Amino acid sequence: MEGLGTRLDFGGEASTLDPLGVLWLEAEATLVVADLHLEKGSAFARRGTLLPPYDTARTLRRLGWAIERYRPRTVVSLGDAFHDRAGAAGLAAEDRRELTALAKGRTWLWIRGNHDPDPPAGLAGESLAALDLGGLHLLHLPDGKVDGRAVIAGHLHPKARLVQGARKATRPCFAADSDLLVLPAFGAYTGGLNVLDPAIKGLFRSGFAAYMLGESRVFRVAHQHLDPDPPDWRRHRLDGR
Repeated sequence: MEGLGTRLDFGGEASTLDPLGVLWLEAEATLVVADLHLEKGSAFARRGTLLPPYDTARTLRRLGWAIERYRPRTVVSLGDAFHDRAGAAGLAAEDRRELTALAKGRTWLWIRGNHDPDPPAGLAGESLAALDLGGLHLLHLPDGKVDGRAVIAGHLHPKARLVQGARKATRPCFAADSDLLVLPAFGAYTGGLNVLDPAIKGLFRSGFAAYMLGESRVFRVAHQHLDPDPPDWRRHRLDGR
């Protein structure tokens, strides 16, 4: 896949960080995606917060683009594929057919997350707590090296903020050092946590880099050059500004 994304030798495995927010493991012909949070809109609706009910269709459409790009033998969903335990059963018929079509002819592995600890009802694929793949250990919650393997995880929805003079950019990102790679959240309704937050930065022993997602490229930025969120970012987010 020359020219797509950023190539990275991680855990001894040739990897591509794709601008769609997926990870391609070339030798294993495996596509890895984290935090789809399918049916988040319907989960919010059940709790009285109405959102446009199109998040699942949009997320599956983008996942379809990634599958078309790489034609993987295996797809690994790295936890929180559904926003809650009712998500899989609540899929609209059209979305269920789309997900079934995406899984057809390939191995589909559901890594269990904190939002979806049970196997997804009525869907193809195998449910696992974690997966060892070559020199890699894949799971939902980030952890240190496991049995000498580098770790690939999700859960934290990393984003990076970069300020250069008057220009400012905040984008979902991969975050990585030599032992840990945290994937961005893939779902249409997922937010993000700044990689300089202690919950993310504290996972890395020393230096790490953010790989910010652009429209057609992934941009590597060392953590020293990134910026924290402004002090009033929570207020701005909540009042709609």
